[in-house]
Amino acid sequence: MKRTTGQKKNKKQRGFSSHGWGSKKKHRGSGNRGGKGNAGSGKRADTKKPTLINLYGTVDLAKRGFVRPDAKKIIAINLRDVRLMLEKNNVKELDLNKLGYSKLLGTGNLSQAVKITVKMASNSAIEKVKSAGGEVILTK
Repeated sequence: MKRTTGQKKNKKQRGFSSHGWGSKKKHRGSGNRGGKGNAGSGKRADTKKPTLINLYGTVDLAKRGFVRPDAKKIIAINLRDVRLMLEKNNVKELDLNKLGYSKLLGTGNLSQAVKITVKMASNSAIEKVKSAGGEVILTK
């Protein structure tokens, strides 16, 4: 197959040791630029750290701690949002586990008796549901 765009670039570069990268020293690994990432930030007069701070503001070069990968996320919902759901759908029973919520919180009030199934609930939420004539069923 014939090339329509002329010769390949590396064929044109034959006989020139730099191959278009300037000095022979320049086209090398990450050692040419002082390492990868924040490497080299401590030695030789902190040449990288001031640059990072000027570019990105305060950079935390000493990150500490870790996030547990198996930490369970609790997705919570307040009673005021439950009330809006009940008014919209007009139901007497609500399974928050099926809707993707794992905890019921007590902000807001209920005006009708409803049976709510959920994994966790705050004490104030349980009291408010009971005072409205309903009940909270806690599951595992």
